[in-house]
Amino acid sequence: MVIRTLISTDGRSKVDKTFRTLCMAFLVFLLVAVGTTACKKAGEGVLEEQGVTLKEGIIEFEGNVRVAVGKYLFIAEAQGFDLVVQGSLESGDVSMLVGKEIRGEGEFTPERPSILGVNTIEIKDESGNWMNIFTRSEDIVLSDYLDLKARDEFPVLEKLAYDKKNDWEDKEIARVFGKLEGEEGNYKISVLDEKGKQVGKIIVDNFTDFGIYYMKKLRLFDKFWFYVDIKDTVDWNVRRRTREMFHADVLLTGLF
Repeated sequence: MVIRTLISTDGRSKVDKTFRTLCMAFLVFLLVAVGTTACKKAGEGVLEEQGVTLKEGIIEFEGNVRVAVGKYLFIAEAQGFDLVVQGSLESGDVSMLVGKEIRGEGEFTPERPSILGVNTIEIKDESGNWMNIFTRSEDIVLSDYLDLKARDEFPVLEKLAYDKKNDWEDKEIARVFGKLEGEEGNYKISVLDEKGKQVGKIIVDNFTDFGIYYMKKLRLFDKFWFYVDIKDTVDWNVRRRTREMFHADVLLTGLF
């Protein structure tokens, strides 16, 4: 993977900027392409090669579910979209859809270009028949979703050191680069510098569903940018022994 190689080099900050710029450029291109084609074809036939079809703001999708956490779904055939299921499925929560083939319709809006608010879901049974398991009856609520604009508000914590609490105590939110260690209920972020050396640890108190969802989407990677809410500083007597700097809630994990 080219991205994995680039992100682990000493020039991570430069690659980070370039990667963000490319993502934004692609997003703008996608929106322009969708809007232009929709006008020319009366709103139909867009992105069919990617497993989705646009119909006047409604996108039809079909594919295999790779990731399902909370209200978020990811299918590779609808790349570029995070599918949001607001409400309960007839047969349980969204986690039961992992590995299943589904199809349905979702609502696309320019204000939320990476979000597809799912209106209906059908699942293919063992006999190959399609069965409806979800019809949305609630408004979409995105309380833990962070778009690109919101992510830009998170300052990067650079040159951190476990013995310099002033580096983080004057901030409420931040972005750090590192690797997740431990197990559920006892996670810690091993914060890494540009040479890959550990400079300290962050105790994870909570993960949002959106944060877990994105980490599972990036399962081919083991190092991420963590977007966190900064909480209590670890007592010095413990900090100097364990290098655990502060507690935090993880809101998002990403490659940039």
